[in-house]
Amino acid sequence: MLHRPRRLRKNPIVREMVAETRLSKDMFIYPYFVVPGNNVNHPIGAMPGVSHFSTDTLIKDVEKGLKLGVNKIMLFGVGDEKSDDAHMAYHDHSLVPVAVRELKKNFGDDLYIVTDVCVCSYTTHGHCGILKDDYVQNDATVEVIAKMALTHAEAGADMLAPSDMMDGRIRAIRDLLDKNDYVNTAIMSHATKFASAYYGPFREAADCAPGKGDRKAYQMDYRNGNEALREALLDQSEGADVLMVKPALAYLDVVHNLKQNTDLPIAVYNVSGEYAMIKAAAERGWIDEEKVVMETMHAFARAGASIITTYHIRDIVEKNWL
Repeated sequence: MLHRPRRLRKNPIVREMVAETRLSKDMFIYPYFVVPGNNVNHPIGAMPGVSHFSTDTLIKDVEKGLKLGVNKIMLFGVGDEKSDDAHMAYHDHSLVPVAVRELKKNFGDDLYIVTDVCVCSYTTHGHCGILKDDYVQNDATVEVIAKMALTHAEAGADMLAPSDMMDGRIRAIRDLLDKNDYVNTAIMSHATKFASAYYGPFREAADCAPGKGDRKAYQMDYRNGNEALREALLDQSEGADVLMVKPALAYLDVVHNLKQNTDLPIAVYNVSGEYAMIKAAAERGWIDEEKVVMETMHAFARAGASIITTYHIRDIVEKNWL
C-alpha cells in the first residue's frame, strides 16, 4: 500500500481539523517595564514596540490590552533606588507594589498580575543577589527574595515569578507566603533559566547588566539538559505551581523533556533577544514578521508550553494574527 499523508493536507479545512497544536489568547502573558514618574511612555530602543511606562500610562495601556483580550501581564520594576542590600526590592512603596495596587484598584480580578521576583534591578552591581567577595551569596539572597515575594503578594499580585536561580528559593517563598495566609498566591518558577546571550536588550530595558563578571555561577549552563530537568523537578518538589524555561526558542528540547517528566503547567519566556532579532529582520524586509512570529509561537506550544510570555502578543492581537 502507498501511504498518502498528504490527504490530510489537501486544503485549509482539513488542515485545521487535524492540527495537533493550537494557540489561544489565554496562553499569553505580556511583560511591562514600570518606571518612576508620571505620563511616561518611553520607547525602548533595543526592543521596537516595547516601552517604559509610569504607573498612570501603564494603566491606560493595560486597559487597551484588556479590550483585546490580553488579561495577563508580568511586571518588572526599573528605576527604584539601588543598594548593595537591595532593600528597595521589598519596600512596599517600590514601583512594582505601587503599580500592582493601582492596577487592582482599576481592574480587579479582570486582570491577572504576575510579578518578576529578582533583585538585579535593585542592586548597585546588577547581579541577581547579595554579593560578598564578588560571589552571590545564596542564602542571604533567598531571604531578600522571599521578602520581595511577600511584598508583591501583599500588594495583590496573583502570581510570583522568581527569576534569580538561587537554590531553595521556591520553598522559602512558599513557606513565607503560607505563614502570612497568602496560600492562594501562585508561584511560576523560572525553573531553568539559562546564562544566555539572548538577554541583551532586556538588560538595557531593565537597567540590570552586571557591573562586572557574569551570571554563570547561578544561572544554568546552556550545555546541560539533564541538569535543567533536575533544577525544574527540585522547584516542583519545593512547591512551584508552574515551571518556566527561559529563554525559549533555543531550548525547545528542554521544554519537551520537561513535558515528559512533569504534570505541572510549563511556561516559556520568549526573551528580548529572540524578539529583537525578529523585529530587526522584519524591519529590513528579510522575513515576513507575522509568519515567523506565529510559527515561533506554535513551536513553543508544540514543544509542550501551555503558557507563553512574549513581547509579540500585542502585535498578535492588535493585527489579528491569531
